[in-house]
Amino acid sequence: MKLLLVEDDVALYTTLTRSLTRLGWEVEVCSDGRAALARWRALKPDVVLLDLTLPGRDGLQILAQARDDGLSTPVLILTARGTVGDRVVGLKAGADDYLPKPFDLDELEARLHALHRRKAENYEKTASSPHKQSELSYDKESGAIYHAGQVLELAPRELAFLKALLTRPGQAVAKERLFELVFPGQQEVQFEAIEVVAYRLRKKLHNTGATLTTLRGLGYLLKLPS
Repeated sequence: MKLLLVEDDVALYTTLTRSLTRLGWEVEVCSDGRAALARWRALKPDVVLLDLTLPGRDGLQILAQARDDGLSTPVLILTARGTVGDRVVGLKAGADDYLPKPFDLDELEARLHALHRRKAENYEKTASSPHKQSELSYDKESGAIYHAGQVLELAPRELAFLKALLTRPGQAVAKERLFELVFPGQQEVQFEAIEVVAYRLRKKLHNTGATLTTLRGLGYLLKLPS
């Protein structure tokens, strides 16, 4: 089981590396926020253990970019920021779990194993399903989204909206996060405009088997055929 530990506290990552290695984990450490995404892509870990306060780049920025790039690895945030508000922000950015410092090693191990087990179960479900996720997929090279091998005709804003949802199928993406991705830097656009994009996209997904669901107070969720 491969673990990417993104942490800049030398004493902490040394202790965690030693302890988790004894428990059977193969631990790779990255202490620089600027290098974290490259290490993530290269290592292809089973779980990412991510601190938020990092040199070079904030942990939340790393996480948001990873999800936008389609990196679906389970992420456990490990941080001294322990307020409810901080946890909500982390989860909305794409984290799967949150453990505030200081923490108990046994609890950390249990949570890591739970995330790894969940990843394995999701993989088995996808592999055994007659309607695989590839029927609606994003091609990074062309920038297009395909349905059953054919390009889905989408306007640029619809494409940005659907791309964000495809990085986390079956999970809610915050409305605020979607607005930032669909209308980057366009402060003159009213926040409700995201609902218009969602309406148009929902119509174009009608014959794909995918469903765009609005979750009041949470955002939007993409349900793929099961």
